[in-house]
Amino acid sequence: MELMPPTSLLLSLILPPTSLLYSGGASGIGLETARVLALRNVHVIIGVRNTVSAKKAKEEIVEQKPSARVDILKLDLCSLTSVASFVHNFLALHLPLNILINNAGVMFCPFKLSENGVETQFHTNHLGHFLLTNLLLEKMKQTAEATGIEGRIINLSSIAHNYTYRKGIRFQKLNERKGYDNKKAYGQSKLCNILHSNELSRRLQEEGVNITVNSVHPGIIMTPLMRHSSYLMHFLKIFTFYIWKNVPQGAATTCYVALHPSVKGESGKYFVDCNKVKPSKFASNEQLGRKLWDFSERLINSISKA
Repeated sequence: MELMPPTSLLLSLILPPTSLLYSGGASGIGLETARVLALRNVHVIIGVRNTVSAKKAKEEIVEQKPSARVDILKLDLCSLTSVASFVHNFLALHLPLNILINNAGVMFCPFKLSENGVETQFHTNHLGHFLLTNLLLEKMKQTAEATGIEGRIINLSSIAHNYTYRKGIRFQKLNERKGYDNKKAYGQSKLCNILHSNELSRRLQEEGVNITVNSVHPGIIMTPLMRHSSYLMHFLKIFTFYIWKNVPQGAATTCYVALHPSVKGESGKYFVDCNKVKPSKFASNEQLGRKLWDFSERLINSISKA
């Protein structure tokens, strides 16, 4: 299949005025994606931990297009309380919700538990987005039914989902320091993103809901996300420069899956360079996806009762 170059892709986006909720849009590909969508008349709501950086990002977007609609809400995906508060504040705006892009994340972090007692990369990259999506799902269903416009949920995964623990996910040892590998823990969280997408897609299709769910690999990009391994990445880039992307190229696949008419009806797919690609064996395992869903629900419930 011929790849669609990012330049022509972004010029051909077609979508009626809509609203989008975006996690982590203050820098890197998050900022670029928010900018591209806002310039195409999408009302962008950025959920971000650092609101100061987000305000600067908003100023950059509005400077390019004064009529751009960009709002900022506080969101820390490493805190379930913050996720619930963010959803409450968003729903209070009484806006429709057509598109949800779960973009925020951390990468290659040293072992650390969140305030909820969960390993940081699993919590931030998967569990926070899992709860966020579930809490916003009813609003998305209402919007899709009221407008007749297909809702779209996009989870940013990574090719790193191939590099995970031996059994895919360390369900029983998730929060143990012993055996922790920061690279495999990141791969585990990115595997979870695809499994979450696929299982949610399956459930929505069974309901007959007009919402698609897909995951994407944006590419290998030097962004602030790599701050825990910047020296290693700069070294590797010398020998692998030909596979690295710049930030606009990295945002292209996300924008494509979020807006392009040719993706209509596509759900439960994994996209790389604007093309559907088969993910790893673990990521294609429906039983593992259901197990992760049940595990995530039980974990959130146990935290809520604590």
